[in-house]
Amino acid sequence: MAAAMALPLALHLLAAVVWVGGMFFAYMAMRPAVGEVLDPARRPALWAATLGRFFAWVWGAILVLLITGFGMIFGIYGGMAQVGGAVHAMLGLGIVMMLIFGHVYFAAFRRLKQAVASDDVQEGARRVGQIRKLVGLNLILGLLVVVIAAAGRYL
Repeated sequence: MAAAMALPLALHLLAAVVWVGGMFFAYMAMRPAVGEVLDPARRPALWAATLGRFFAWVWGAILVLLITGFGMIFGIYGGMAQVGGAVHAMLGLGIVMMLIFGHVYFAAFRRLKQAVASDDVQEGARRVGQIRKLVGLNLILGLLVVVIAAAGRYL
């Protein structure tokens, strides 16, 4: 079983690192720097361009997380009844994160891009603020999932 776990687990962890690490960088490093360096009128366009690139990676990460996660649960462990509470918690939180991301992508980000295209700086700033709050929530959930992944079997 250990050899069968190596590749899907490595891919699963890499996908989680891309998503959670990207949110950490955007929230804790880029956001404050953008506020210090750029005038407010230019910020929405930068965020739209940056998030467009990052969200492509998030979609890939979600795909990899779902394929490898369910693949390990059902293909290696034998189903949900055979995995512990930590796996159930990670799956539940991961699905919540995916739903939040879906809302960010299909609602707030779409409106941000529209605001940037129409040069509506005020609406763009409002959408950046909305995305910031939701990404902050997803970052907290993602860090919680990382803690559960690392320590769940010991709790």
